[in-house]
Amino acid sequence: MKKSSQRWEVGPIAFLVAGLLFMENLDAAVIPTAAPTIARQFHILSGQVGICATAYLMAVVVLIPVSAWFVEKWGARPVLFSSIIIFTGASLLCAISTTLTELTVMRIIQGAGGAMMVPVGRLVVLRATDKAHMIRAISYLTWPALTAPIIAPALSGLIIAHFSWPWIFAINLPIGIIELVLAIKLIPKGALTSAQKLDWTGFVGASISLGALVFGAAALGNPKVNTLATSLLLITGVALGVPTVRHMFKVPIPLVGLDALHVRTFRFANTAGAAFRVGINAVPFLMPLMFQDKFGWSPVRAGSTVLFLFLGNFFFKPLTTPLLKILPFRYILMIATSLSGVSILLISILKVSTPLFFIWALLLFSGSVRSLGYTCYNTITFADIDQPKMQQANSLSSMIQQLTQVFAVAIAVLALKLGVALFGNADQFTFAFIVLAALVFSAFVGSVRLPQKAGDSIRVKGSGV
Repeated sequence: MKKSSQRWEVGPIAFLVAGLLFMENLDAAVIPTAAPTIARQFHILSGQVGICATAYLMAVVVLIPVSAWFVEKWGARPVLFSSIIIFTGASLLCAISTTLTELTVMRIIQGAGGAMMVPVGRLVVLRATDKAHMIRAISYLTWPALTAPIIAPALSGLIIAHFSWPWIFAINLPIGIIELVLAIKLIPKGALTSAQKLDWTGFVGASISLGALVFGAAALGNPKVNTLATSLLLITGVALGVPTVRHMFKVPIPLVGLDALHVRTFRFANTAGAAFRVGINAVPFLMPLMFQDKFGWSPVRAGSTVLFLFLGNFFFKPLTTPLLKILPFRYILMIATSLSGVSILLISILKVSTPLFFIWALLLFSGSVRSLGYTCYNTITFADIDQPKMQQANSLSSMIQQLTQVFAVAIAVLALKLGVALFGNADQFTFAFIVLAALVFSAFVGSVRLPQKAGDSIRVKGSGV
């Protein structure tokens, strides 16, 4: 009876949170496609619109660490409701913005709402899920991060072509209202705890450090890099980040507890896993550029071809949970990581003369193994984390994952520029994909070093998942 109840309660909540995460991840990825259209209406250059994407990501990354404190002070239910309202309301305000300044401010507010939705929504699911059901719950929460960056360019392109750019934000209004109604119905009331005093030193240090790193990484992705300004941002981020981390290790009640890093599986999932995510997240960014700039394809053809990555994710997803229950995590990570690296290497040698069906088959394969790897890394993250430490571990992991999305684009652009300098325009994409494959293979080394029984605590024999 308990098993049935768990499935009924956790399943709908997990799907609800997955929808929130998809909406948040999708919104983070739509700006690049819409930038030229927005720029024309605002009478500015397309590159200037990039500040909207950077400001959004900065707000998300900076406020994630304080989300745990908000939950302690007011409880997960009201914080999640508030985040949905803020995100949805700010989306509407983005849609009616008439200047770049207005849109940037609204994007910051939207990012503030998104920063609460990402970790708090996942925390609600993790708290409601015991070890026996962890694999299924994390599987539900993984697909938004995999699918949103792939669908976003095609979706935003269709919206702009058939409607107008404000609709890429306005579409969140009905979705947000539906999600809020479902959340009010599904999210259980939790017991309030007395919040400890906020670690202001950690908050200020982390905010400035993370903000500088986000802006620095975004600057690396600009067509023309201001070397001095970018270097100062990155140096500031590291210079403040190191003492802030030391501070959080020393104080009794830090802004973000770092004790979870002492757990081997958690540390692995956020170090080797970060390298894997950077490589995987950069692929959907580079592929449309390669298809258009190197192959001479139209944006529509390029976008529709990249969607085969999504189809691979989608069709393979039902197999991930059974595989995670049958095979040891170590073996699955080795298989998924190595095959993901191989698929990226194969993408690097594609040519305009390559048969289209081969490209489709390769992207289906790549989407399948990236789906398996992503789910496995996300699941093993919390395999050995005790419930009392789940809240802080969730905040730390969410922050790291958001940073990997920021640096994925920056590293991809840097690899392209280095490829041009070393091999010329003809082979820049080949070089860039090889760099991404190398990052993924570095994660493979970490998986080889995992203990044989890593993650077995959530692979409960005979449990329904």
